[in-house]
Amino acid sequence: MNWKHLTSIDDLDNAIASSKLNTVVLFKHSTRCSISRMALKMFESGWDDSLGDVEAHFLDLIAHRDVSAAIAEKLDVIHQSPQMLVLQAGKSVHHANHSSIDAADVKKFIG
Repeated sequence: MNWKHLTSIDDLDNAIASSKLNTVVLFKHSTRCSISRMALKMFESGWDDSLGDVEAHFLDLIAHRDVSAAIAEKLDVIHQSPQMLVLQAGKSVHHANHSSIDAADVKKFIG
């Protein structure tokens, strides 16, 4: 996987804008949580070549709490950790948390 790191609200705004042309995934990860670490590994192991055109963005939500809060506000989703959001046309079309996070869900939104 080729993660693009979200480290600022400008990065988030760019990812949202990019979702108007491409499917975008945001993965909110807590570096202090073993469940988040497990969800991240499972998500990455399910990522394959069929998702090559999907932009994958990674947020360390401990280091960038302001960006995490902006995701909840701008995309109208309740904050969870870990959390994966699929964006299209500037909106969240799917979100999952904890053990519900699955790369196979992203495939439903491409093609």
